[in-house]
Amino acid sequence: MSTDTKAPAADQPEAGETPEAKPSFMRLFGRYLTEANSVMVTIYSLLLAFLIGAVLLIVSDEYVRSTYTYFFARPQDALSASWYLVRDSYIALFEGAVLNLNTLDRYAAGTAEFGDLLRPLSETLTYATPLIFTGLAVGLAFRAGLFNIGAQGQMIFGMLGALIIGFSFSLPAVIHLPLAIIAGAIAGAAFGAVPGLLKATTGAHEVISSIMLNNIAGLFLVWAIGTEFLHSETKSDLITKPVNETAVMPKLLSGLSESLRVNWALPLGILAAVFTWWLLSRSTFGFRIRAVGFNEHASATAGMRIGSTYTTTMAVAGGLAGLAGAALSLGVGSSGITTNTALEYGFDGITVALLGRANPGGIVAAAILFGALKAGALSAQPDVPVDISTLLQAIIVLFIAAPALVKAILHLRTPRGGLVTLEAKGW
Repeated sequence: MSTDTKAPAADQPEAGETPEAKPSFMRLFGRYLTEANSVMVTIYSLLLAFLIGAVLLIVSDEYVRSTYTYFFARPQDALSASWYLVRDSYIALFEGAVLNLNTLDRYAAGTAEFGDLLRPLSETLTYATPLIFTGLAVGLAFRAGLFNIGAQGQMIFGMLGALIIGFSFSLPAVIHLPLAIIAGAIAGAAFGAVPGLLKATTGAHEVISSIMLNNIAGLFLVWAIGTEFLHSETKSDLITKPVNETAVMPKLLSGLSESLRVNWALPLGILAAVFTWWLLSRSTFGFRIRAVGFNEHASATAGMRIGSTYTTTMAVAGGLAGLAGAALSLGVGSSGITTNTALEYGFDGITVALLGRANPGGIVAAAILFGALKAGALSAQPDVPVDISTLLQAIIVLFIAAPALVKAILHLRTPRGGLVTLEAKGW
């Protein structure tokens, strides 16, 4: 008489063995904190940037440096001076970007308005708004394997397109403002399509062509402002005509205080981020963008038109950057625009896209962070060098672009699938 013997199931412990306990939440969380995944690399990059910024603040301050000359005699002097310098500098950045504690005390005492409390945050969001658009312009191109370094030029043309419509027509505001915004997007899209078209037809690298187009756009802006068509009729400075009141972007918090500069371009930027997310994750065109960015050769084999994808992607990216230009030219009201209106928002959009990992939500958060650094540094002068903002941005981007460096410094574990980096094809 034979008896059937069954092998123990793979998930059943053998005799004498104890079942392996599932890792606890705290253990899993601890593993996550010590892993070089994209989230932790971003967080550690921010912390390392502020740490290095603190060291550079100490080194650059003459009084604090002098306390280190007798460090071994009275170390408490050097340590105390260093601590107070770094603490006061970062508090000044926070108060200039988020909430001024002195204003809070005055508001509690009834000597300040609620709008005064919101002024630092308003400045942060004002500086962040163009960065949302230019960051999206760079991030969208990244997803197609393209490096859109030409957001600055696309923004300049968008600024000019919106400006021309803004002062050339007398229309009801409900028609005039949207028309000027659309004109800015179209102008930016037309200029952005050029490097995509050149890459599709001649193989010209988009980095080379777009950075040359940046120079063309900047010089064109200088020439255009000096023409009779655009130059102010009342001022001798190099400044344009103002847009009509019906094309001015309304302030978002004018009911609280007229000094709050943030306007309706901010909700438009949030909508642009939502649109970009939908485009990439829910549309057929977005699938083509992601497929071409992942492997252009496999996409071509699958029947996708690589050249047209490059062109249309760069056109859409240019349209997003053009919206940044429209927000600038329509937000200045009666003052007109100058050659300094565009600042470096296009180039800063590259750092925003890198920090946001080319993800629309991450780009919005990164833009707000960089807007806070800009607003805080400007408000904290002369106590904090204005270059500290640029310095922190540069260090953050250095670590974000080189996750292996963060991993090596902090001895983090390699995540499953390896380190994730943003790459543009064709280098």
